[in-house]
Amino acid sequence: MRTNLADKLRTGISPQQFIDGMQKNKETFQSNYDAFVWDVASEREFFGSLNHRDDIRVLILAADWCGDVVRNIPVVFHALETAGIPTEVLILEENFDVMDEFLTLGGRSVPVVIFVDTGGHVLGSWGPRPKHVQQYMISFKQENPDREASDYAENMAIVRSQMVEAYGEGVDVRAVILKELRELISGI
Repeated sequence: MRTNLADKLRTGISPQQFIDGMQKNKETFQSNYDAFVWDVASEREFFGSLNHRDDIRVLILAADWCGDVVRNIPVVFHALETAGIPTEVLILEENFDVMDEFLTLGGRSVPVVIFVDTGGHVLGSWGPRPKHVQQYMISFKQENPDREASDYAENMAIVRSQMVEAYGEGVDVRAVILKELRELISGI
């Protein structure tokens, strides 16, 4: 993993520019963004309490075609807006150099939310999805190491379906994302 991203600071686009420029999934993304509410006052208070911190920046690797971006990044945007943390979006296709430093299970998966200090030193990262959803992909990769196997695509379709179910099955994914971000930021 790359430890310094100073050369990427101030090269991304704002969250609003990302939304405005979306060619795919814009309506769903905007709907998810607009539907956001703070369910737990203590979560809002925690992120609001970060407004005094001027030592953190966030770079988010994202692509508008990605379902995980559409589900997760509206929550991330709200958390970071409330925290007052300067945030830039790096479009995946324009930043493979960064993406290749933040691979997930050896593959390019977005979103990746990268926390850095003002000098660009990486402090931590989150993504591409909540841990309980990511577990399905981890198991899939362990059970299906051969991408050329005749049943690989069929098995991938099954795991993707399971992941979609996990996003909405008995778990408020918004609360999970906020909790995971809170834990990460608390360690910075």
